[in-house]
Amino acid sequence: MTAAEPTAAGPPAGALRRMLIPLALAQFICSFAGSNMNVMINDISADLNTTVQGVQIAITIFLLVMAALMIPGGKLTDRYGRKRCFLAGLILYGIGALLSAVSPHLGVLILGNSILEGVGTALLIPPVYILTTLLFTGVAARAKAFGLISAMGGVGAAAGPLIGGLITSALSWRWAFVFQALVVAVIVVLGRKVFDPLPADPTRRFDTRGAVLSAAGLVLIVAGILAADDNVWLMLALIAAGALLLYLFFRWVRTQERTGREPLLSTTLFRNRTSNLGLVTQNAQWLILMGTSFTVAAYLQVVRGYDAIQTGVIFTAATVGLLITSLAAERLAKRRPQRTLIQAGFVLTAVGVVVLLALVTGTPGVWAFAPGLLLIGLGLGLMLTPSVNVVQSSFGDDRQGEISGLSRSVSNLGSSLGTAIAGTILVAGITATPQRAYGLAMAVLVVVALAGLWAASKLPRARAGGPPRAI
Repeated sequence: MTAAEPTAAGPPAGALRRMLIPLALAQFICSFAGSNMNVMINDISADLNTTVQGVQIAITIFLLVMAALMIPGGKLTDRYGRKRCFLAGLILYGIGALLSAVSPHLGVLILGNSILEGVGTALLIPPVYILTTLLFTGVAARAKAFGLISAMGGVGAAAGPLIGGLITSALSWRWAFVFQALVVAVIVVLGRKVFDPLPADPTRRFDTRGAVLSAAGLVLIVAGILAADDNVWLMLALIAAGALLLYLFFRWVRTQERTGREPLLSTTLFRNRTSNLGLVTQNAQWLILMGTSFTVAAYLQVVRGYDAIQTGVIFTAATVGLLITSLAAERLAKRRPQRTLIQAGFVLTAVGVVVLLALVTGTPGVWAFAPGLLLIGLGLGLMLTPSVNVVQSSFGDDRQGEISGLSRSVSNLGSSLGTAIAGTILVAGITATPQRAYGLAMAVLVVVALAGLWAASKLPRARAGGPPRAI
């Protein structure tokens, strides 16, 4: 079956294409939310009487909440249905966006943006990938669908600074959250016609203890990274506590499996080598994307004194690059193996980060940012879709709830780590030694790109247009 053919018990081709629109828009607005605040650092800091680090914490918590709750969110889709979770997440997200728009101080902004929008995203994003996998079969058809969704996600993240900058300069940073609420309202209307091919199972068990352990472990690890520039011992203590909770989580999962109960996340998901390597590439991709976005945006505003619109315009190069390669995903999937596309993407991205670092530190002009950002955009757009396709296609329909939650959790963990690691390095020295801090932050992203390239090189070979061989 292809995307142009109706399923045996599903909607016709035209309806499938129409259902893809709200799913892609949902990925766009969630990715937009993760990056648009980067150009509002100075405006939010002044308006809410906070600091660059305060805004960084708000952004990181949003990304972290998504990562921590994405696995439980994916699991809930089996119990309550994918469409119901999708719409519920959108409504919660919209409430959070409106609360953020009227926030009087940083605490309310964190509640609205970081918590409510983060939880809403964790509910609505797994259904996007599960429904796409169920409705579109075949590598080319699924690559086309995921290509649109990944393109909208990548463009949302890359264009977030530009759109956020335009709104902030013309109106206020608060209107960027109103914009999010309006887009969410449109998605809710369009999403009412989304077809869920699998019935909900209200009797499906939900592993509450596993959800708490996994979420708490991830939160403590990222919190430890954020504390690195304040207290090294606190950083080590938080990371150690987080690692202990994750260890207890996996022990709990093994216990549940041995007793015949359904855990939050089955350990069998990690026995698929192809999927594991694909997850590593996803984590690296989003770490680089969000790390670059925060680092460059903060450097431009704090060090070079650019306003929101100037900062946003500079990121247009990355947006253009992402659009060019993401929208070509279907054609590329037919001509080149997915492994080759992912490898080429990491090479382009690594070169882009090096160019961005070399030109910016040696050239004061604004256009010095364009070549590097364009290459990063081209590289990320080239590999976002095949990475998702490799992971999702490694499992059957009955495992899509679990693998979708895991996949999105790993990707969003990469996003939060990108903002936490690169952002912490930058913030620690941005006032005293800005060039050195910028250089160190970007150097970390080069290392991550090389690690992603290594993981991609270990993926099994497959012919162009053919599925990867699961191991």
